[in-house]
Amino acid sequence: MCKIVKLPAFIDMHVHLREPGFTEKETLQSGMAAAIAGGYGAVCAMPNTRPVADNPDVIRFIREFTSKNPDIDVFPVAAVTKNLVTTELNDFQSLKNAGAIAFSNDGMPILDKKVFKEALKSGELILSHLEDEKNEVIWQLHVFEEVQNEAKQGLCKMPKLHFCHISTSHALDSIRKAKAHGLKVTCETAPHYFTFTKNDVTSTGVYKMNPPLGSNDDREAVLAALKDGTIDVIATDHAPHTVEEKLRPYEKSPNGIVGLETAFPLALSVLSLDEVVEKMCYNPAKILGIENRREIEVNLEEEWVVKSDEFKSKCKISPYEGMKLKGKVICK
Repeated sequence: MCKIVKLPAFIDMHVHLREPGFTEKETLQSGMAAAIAGGYGAVCAMPNTRPVADNPDVIRFIREFTSKNPDIDVFPVAAVTKNLVTTELNDFQSLKNAGAIAFSNDGMPILDKKVFKEALKSGELILSHLEDEKNEVIWQLHVFEEVQNEAKQGLCKMPKLHFCHISTSHALDSIRKAKAHGLKVTCETAPHYFTFTKNDVTSTGVYKMNPPLGSNDDREAVLAALKDGTIDVIATDHAPHTVEEKLRPYEKSPNGIVGLETAFPLALSVLSLDEVVEKMCYNPAKILGIENRREIEVNLEEEWVVKSDEFKSKCKISPYEGMKLKGKVICK
């Protein structure tokens, strides 16, 4: 069957394009191609590159290279601290002037409360990478509330906090309560957290990501939070690796899976089309403060089987391999 509709192009707040430094996994060129194939008109590239995107030169390199492609916008996310692993805050203004859209220590959670508070006081959008979700989300919400109260008194700028890849019922309960209490925070999940559970994990790293897959209760909590608005955004956390890396024994394999080319039908399998557009188009644009300048066409009825060797991404291995999905972006 064929049911073709026009939609605003998707916006992914959380991708790893790997370049500079890890071009055996992905390049800016292949990452953009994968994003376009998945229906994206804009993506935010995380800073855990080599060298780390903690200086204007790396930010300008990403912006200048990707700006040559008229079909997609790539917005670099700069590191919060020097080299991701220190407690020294970067010069946010110079990074923003170079083209950074937000700040994150993705891959390395910020565990120093003073550093986290100073980052929030800047008023720039902080994308918080959590690993120990249950505990880290609680103290970060407390710090955010402190800064929000200080901002109301005119002591600093109003903080902007977005939680990345939320996957557990505990974290979602805390975020739901915080929102009800008046804290202006937002959060995202990724398709793998409402598609798989830890029972799907195998002896290799094909299903290995961070945060790891949780219980079925966690998966159900993610689905409920998508429905009730606790989760604002569906991002992919697109994190490509080589086939050889992902086929290593689980303990020795790197975290992360490819996601740009499968996100739309996976989201459509659990949400209405209006909800998908809200989570993948409107809400990301609002949080990032950007306009969605492109449209795509999708066939809502087309069924297709995932074949990772056909991906535009350099990553040719996927936990979705062989899955039958419904809904496909029409690539021109």
